[in-house]
Amino acid sequence: MSRVERSIAMTAEVDRLARRHLLRSDRQEDICFGLWRGSRGQTRTTALIERLILPREGERNVHGNASFEPGFLERAMSEAAAAGAGLALLHSHPLGRGCQGLSRDDIAAEQGNAGAVFGATGLPFVGLTLAGDGAWSARFWERTAPRTYPVAWCGSARVVGDSLGVTFMDRLAPVPRPTEQQIRTVSAWGDESQANLVRLRAGIVGAGSVGGMVAESLARTGFEDITLIDFDVIKKHNLDRLNFAITRDVGRLKVEVLAEFLRERATAANFRATPVVAAVYEEEGYRAALDCDVLFACVDRPWGRYVLNLIAYSHLIPVVDGGIRARTNRLGKLAAADWRAHTAIIGRPCLQCLGQYDPGHVQMEREGMLDDPKYIEGLPKDHPLRSRENVFAFSMSCASLQT
Repeated sequence: MSRVERSIAMTAEVDRLARRHLLRSDRQEDICFGLWRGSRGQTRTTALIERLILPREGERNVHGNASFEPGFLERAMSEAAAAGAGLALLHSHPLGRGCQGLSRDDIAAEQGNAGAVFGATGLPFVGLTLAGDGAWSARFWERTAPRTYPVAWCGSARVVGDSLGVTFMDRLAPVPRPTEQQIRTVSAWGDESQANLVRLRAGIVGAGSVGGMVAESLARTGFEDITLIDFDVIKKHNLDRLNFAITRDVGRLKVEVLAEFLRERATAANFRATPVVAAVYEEEGYRAALDCDVLFACVDRPWGRYVLNLIAYSHLIPVVDGGIRARTNRLGKLAAADWRAHTAIIGRPCLQCLGQYDPGHVQMEREGMLDDPKYIEGLPKDHPLRSRENVFAFSMSCASLQT
């Protein structure tokens, strides 16, 4: 197992436009530029490809291979500088499949212009290659010394739309070796699907009853790398719902207890559970979330959902959100219970649109009102900020929908 330190991501619409331009019907290579903005986590930097800069007549040459005229590069650098964005060069290998290497011409075009691009934008030149099967390869040309721009390959490339598509560079993100414990799982959907699924770095935001079950499900499936984000400790009244805690764990941090629990149950040959003692709206928790390929929102407060919603659409990291609401009648007996799950991702309604949080409640939480017992007690009994009833079976049902 090796953690990805650099990656690229784009929306399905940008991917569609790039394929339409770069994958020509005559099977020749083609070229264009793009603007990118950075997404920086604790350990991973991602170039988010924002939009394409297509060539005008006479700005590029197609002759089996493809090349660009100096004026095209100058126009692209000017647009990037004006937008405060980084610059990327995209080209195609229409006969290639999977991750692609670089020819001498490719290196000359990218590394040879990295200094000029850095001078214009203050950011590394990013290169992307599109193979004929739609797989993306990418790299950063980072300045390490004057006139020195070595290549730094991206371990993954994500395309985010109605679904999540990821191309991994096997050298940096090796295909996991299936274990005997995974035989039934792998037989359900095959080696390729298993390899692509379990290489995703998953983040669990909220180590409560639902978060614990989602995390256990991923660990047993064979995920290698799970990040756990929560700041709370285990209390006695949590023990009727936490699958990973027992009496002696009361007072300990939830993420630390859950990490230990997962390490004992994971089926991957190499497994890492990383506890992050922070809220997702705090710097440490936020940056840890940006390192992930997919996030599971298992929080019951509006501020956390607000931040996760921002991450889903601004940083192109899908967020699988779940929620439970149990209602009692005036006699204190259970009247109804509902649970649901949905994915916040480009092309789908956001969490606020779905009514998963109220922006007004976000501000109230920021001001500390939701931690004031007197304020909470003054709310109507059926108010969503006061109604916190839940039972173990409800959490199981919600977790099953999220996974």
